[in-house]
Amino acid sequence: MELMTRPDLTTDFEDKFCCGYAHFAISLGNEERVREFTETLRRKGVVVKAEPRRTGDGYYESAIIDPDGNLIELTT
Repeated sequence: MELMTRPDLTTDFEDKFCCGYAHFAISLGNEERVREFTETLRRKGVVVKAEPRRTGDGYYESAIIDPDGNLIELTT
């Protein structure tokens, strides 16, 4: 699991990004599993925010939005 923070998070509760985390990532082991699980979740109605791809930092990942609006990365 990868936990990241966002530089625009504040403790000012009037601000849009006031608390929480930027996203979390789940390692699925390989590219095929990322593609397959992304498609499985899409068929179940989960919003796919980013299609499976190679990122600038070298990871292969997709991104989904959970029911609460949190960003979850599915990665290798």
